Formats: sequence, C-alpha cells, structure tokens
Amino acid sequence: MTMLAPSSRPTHKRHVMLALVAFATALNYLDRTLMGVAAPSMSRELGLSPAEMGLVFSAFSWSYALAQLPGGVFLDRFGTRLTYALSLVVWSACTVSQGLVRSLWALIGVRLGLGVAEAPCFPANSRVLVAWFPRGERARANSIYSVGMYFGIAFLSPVLFWMAGHWGWRSLFWIVGSVGIAYGFVWHRLYRDPADHTGINDAELALIREDGGITQAPVPRPFRWDDVGWLLSQRSILGAAIGQFATNSTLVFFLTWFPSYLTTERHMDWLKSGVFAMVPFMAASLGVLSGGQLSDRLVRGGVSLAVARKTPIIAGLMMSMMIVLAIWLPSDMAVIAVMSVAFFGQGMSNLGWTLISEIAPQSLVGLTGGLFNLCTNLAGIVTPIVIGLTVGRTGSFVSGLAYIGAMAALGALSYAFVVNKVERLVRD
Repeated sequence: MTMLAPSSRPTHKRHVMLALVAFATALNYLDRTLMGVAAPSMSRELGLSPAEMGLVFSAFSWSYALAQLPGGVFLDRFGTRLTYALSLVVWSACTVSQGLVRSLWALIGVRLGLGVAEAPCFPANSRVLVAWFPRGERARANSIYSVGMYFGIAFLSPVLFWMAGHWGWRSLFWIVGSVGIAYGFVWHRLYRDPADHTGINDAELALIREDGGITQAPVPRPFRWDDVGWLLSQRSILGAAIGQFATNSTLVFFLTWFPSYLTTERHMDWLKSGVFAMVPFMAASLGVLSGGQLSDRLVRGGVSLAVARKTPIIAGLMMSMMIVLAIWLPSDMAVIAVMSVAFFGQGMSNLGWTLISEIAPQSLVGLTGGLFNLCTNLAGIVTPIVIGLTVGRTGSFVSGLAYIGAMAALGALSYAFVVNKVERLVRD
C-alpha cells in the first residue's frame, strides 16, 4: 500500500472547529436548563403560580422565535465568527441578569433578551456544518456537537441541583453566565471559516469540497421578503419545520417542566430529582450519537440521502411517543425508564438540522436556518404554556404528557409524508 506523504494528508482543523461549536452548544442549552432547575425554589421565593412559571419558561421562545429571521440575516451579512461571539457574550450577560431579578416582569424581560441573543446560534451551527464538513461526515458532526448539550446537562444536573439547594437558585445563573461571557472571547480568537484558516492544508480543503462542503464564505445577500416566501413554498423545508416543531416539543418539556414534574408529581427530593434527571439526558446523548452514526453509515452505504436522513428522525419520533406511558406507571424507576426511551428518541430525531443543512440554498444558509428555527421554536412558546395551564387547572401532568406524545406522532407523519427530496435547493 502506498503511504501518503505527510504534506498530502488532510489536516484535522474541522475537528477543532467542531469542538468549539460543541462547547458553545453545550453552554447554549445549559443556560436554558438553569430555569428548569431553579423553578421550584424560584417560584416559591417570587410567589409565582404554575401558569406564571409557564409564561416565564415560554418568554424565552417568544423572542427566540421572532429573532430567527433577523438573526439569520445578521449571520449571512456578518459571518459565523463575529455573530457567534456577540451572541455568546450577550446571552451570557442575560443569564447573569436572571440571577438578579426580583419580580415576574423583570424575569420575563431578561428571558426575552436571552431569546434574542441566542437566536443566531443554531443557524450558525448549520453554517459551520456546511462549511467545514463533507456530506459523509455531516450527520456525525451534528451528533457530536449536539450530544454536548445533553451529555453536559446529564452530568451537571446533580451539581446544579446541589448548587441550588446549598447556595440558592441565583448562584446558578451567576456562575454559568460568567463562563459564557469568557467563552465568547475565546470563540472570536479561535474560530475561522475554512478559506480564512491558516492552519488548514489543501488536502483537507479538497476533502471537504469534493463531498459537498462549501469552504468559501458566500457573498453577502441583502434580505428580501420574497426569499422567505420562496423558502416556505419548498415542500421539504416546510415538512421539516413541522416535524422539528414536534421534536422540539419533547425537548422543551425536558428542559423546562421535567424537574418540576419529578419534584411535584413524583414527590422526589432535591437529591433524588438531580440523580434521576441525569438518566434521560444520558439516554438522549446516546440517541444523538446513534442517529448520527446510523445516518452517515447509510449515506456511505449508497442509500439515498432522503432515506438516510429521514429514517433515524422518524424512528426517534416514534420512540418519543412512548412518553404517554408514564401517565399510568406507579413506579418511579419505570417512569424514568419510559422517559429515557422517549428522550433517546428525541436525541435521534435531532438530525433535522443536518437535513436542513443539506437542502438550504448556498446563498441563504443563515436565512433558511433562521426560518427553520423560527418554526420549530414555536414549540418553545406553546409547550410550556400548555403544560403550565393544564397543571394549574388539574394539578397533574397527565394532559401535558399526552400533548407531548401527540406532537411526536405529528412529527413522524410530517417527516415521512411531507418531506420528499433532500438535495441542495438553488435560488437565483
């Protein structure tokens, strides 16, 4: 076998960029999770009802959803490096501020700011996938940066519950927010697009380009409303957005109401809640990795891109439907097992971002990602309010769990029958 000369072997700068994205994504979701951990003691101190806590949880997604299009336009105009750095610093400052609030409306105001600041991040992640990774590595790369948010939360959950119990809920926001501000400067120092990175060699650039990667930053495109209308008219984009709305419904439940479910519905103490909360997040981590590995293996095996990307998503959503079984299970262990299967499935279905990165027009990657995230994160508005209202009226999570199961069924149907072609769209 002929050995490649060292100079002809591809460098691995794409893996360094992936590590940067993975840590940023873990911080992104850790900041969202803090409210769920703080909710029981925060609601007591501030005198908030379940319906008001539902509004607090939901407020983040109001501004997060509405800022998706502006965030995508900003990303297309100013690029990944600057956009992500600004986003990290501002959202982390909002996180610190959550630890200072004394009233419902102040809390809602800071949550709105958090949503605006985090809006460009997942469109930026999608752009990093397209820029740095060949098609045959893209789903695995997506799973690696996504697993950070689940894996980190899983192992930090007991620590977060311990911190809230011993130092008070405000400490959660102060500590995690400070880490995020510092990381914003680290990101700006280290991240570069492939064409601007001095450490990447020609072999790695060729590897990325030859399998569908877009290593050259696209020419900035002015925002036009007809681009939005055109994107929404594309069947696969619309179907993926509906499906991802459903996927996000399960995720939002675990990020917001799940800790309260354990402490109020299942009557677990702080320590037990923290330990039990780990398990579904660990399962979701495995689901993310499994979905990415399966999808890329199917691509390399010659299966069509549509089948390779859609199969893990649909299978995952069908698993998420099992969350409704928790309604009838008396055993805490059985409930956690069912929740873990449901969240494992949600992790598999996280591949929607890989799918959308495959079909977004080259000049509209940011706008497409923003529009996709706008539609999917409507779940972040609806889900906390629905669960908060039903818990407030019935004193039970039964209706809320049934709602999550129904949304998972809707998502599986949308990915199966609405999404058709998975190929790069062309927009003049």
